[in-house]
Amino acid sequence: MAEDSRPPSPPVSAPQTPSLANLPSFNLGYFSAPFERFKRDEAFADWGSAFTLLDTLETYWDARVDLLERNLKKHSDKIKLRAEEALKRTRPPSGELMPKDLEREIQKFKLRISKRMSSLATAWQSTKVVRTWAKIAFFLGVMTVLASALMFGLAPEWLHVFYTVLACTLLPVRFYTYKKKAWHYFLFDLCYYSNILCLVYIWMFPSSPTLWVASYCLAHGSLASAVITWRNSLVFHDWDKVTSVFIHIYPPFVFTVIRHFYPNAAVRFPAVGRVPHLDPVGAFTLSGLIYMIWQGLYWKFVLIDRRKKIESGQRTTSFSFLLHDKRGLIGRKLAAIKPEYREPSFMAGQLAYALITEIPAVFLLYDSPFWSAVFMFTIFSVSVWNGGGFYIEVFGRKFERELEALRKELAEATQSGASSQHSSSGRTSPTLDTPTLTTEPGALTDNSAEPSPVEEHESLSRVNSALRLDIQATEAASKKDQ
Repeated sequence: MAEDSRPPSPPVSAPQTPSLANLPSFNLGYFSAPFERFKRDEAFADWGSAFTLLDTLETYWDARVDLLERNLKKHSDKIKLRAEEALKRTRPPSGELMPKDLEREIQKFKLRISKRMSSLATAWQSTKVVRTWAKIAFFLGVMTVLASALMFGLAPEWLHVFYTVLACTLLPVRFYTYKKKAWHYFLFDLCYYSNILCLVYIWMFPSSPTLWVASYCLAHGSLASAVITWRNSLVFHDWDKVTSVFIHIYPPFVFTVIRHFYPNAAVRFPAVGRVPHLDPVGAFTLSGLIYMIWQGLYWKFVLIDRRKKIESGQRTTSFSFLLHDKRGLIGRKLAAIKPEYREPSFMAGQLAYALITEIPAVFLLYDSPFWSAVFMFTIFSVSVWNGGGFYIEVFGRKFERELEALRKELAEATQSGASSQHSSSGRTSPTLDTPTLTTEPGALTDNSAEPSPVEEHESLSRVNSALRLDIQATEAASKKDQ
């Protein structure tokens, strides 16, 4: 997190939120007001008062955690000031301090707050290591969407080339990262097989009606619908999620352009001119045969030859992942089937799923540019919605958990201090109530220099009230900023 070295602020009855007028001004036009609260001095020093696209990632990546650190710093200063003032008000006329038990509890509370701040600062420092790569991923993800839209409108005949360049970049990176995590058995799934099939048709057999029909049906069938099934999320700063969205959305996007928006498509892709309409029986048969070839290879080389590694937990496949997902519908259905019939049932279900999801492509999308556009818009909207849910839910809930943990720690500290002070008052009350004689006859004094139990209790109550007010102020400030 960004360092915040402000001096302790004086105690206030309610949290003071800085107004937009007090912040450094810089012109963002229409968008200036929503982003005023995200500006920081460090950003102005580095970027010359410009709110760049790269700053957007930093805003969404650390805004919640940075807000928590600033609130903790500000309100910890208030707590210290109020605690010290409460201690000063309870000092006896002789200038002696309050009982040591209360001072010890105050010190424990300060130490706990300090440790909390240190842990948050450490987490922020470790996050800085990946922030640059996250910014790069965010930048490339947004620019890829923009370039795809511009290319679709200005030069659709180059879109399949752009798809090939991205596939040759992202798929090797996906293989490397999944191999390091021992997830590389996922690379044998149908989605990667379909992408390779699409590339083979584009660059090796553009005249083959068989490959054209099979690639089109698979791309618009199980590949596109996997965005919904696997809940793909368009999270720009996460390169792995961006890659998953690319794998499932770009092939149907490219084949939609080739079918409906590619100028003179029959010249570059002769198979398109040879198949003006899809025959339902032929389309389902061809795509089903291509699917069966993949399923046979997958069953032999993954489920049979590498069964020991999968059963021992060394490797994970889509089948084992769905089987152990007890909250999902597929996992619950598989768990209800006898173990010896689970794999055949899963493969049969996959085949049925692939054919069912191809129905819109065969009967509607192939002949209609309008419904093809609606289909692509719907699939892309699902990924964007899931990505928005990731940003809001994940980061929002993380901030709520941090705030709730802080509230519990403050409550435990006040409760511990109260119980310790009550026990200390009970032990010292006899000496406080009994007068002691001096060596001089007739001179009678008592221990009035020490606070009475009532005074100690009132002092502790004031400290606890101050702590509770600061907790409420922290929660109110966080809700107001949200």
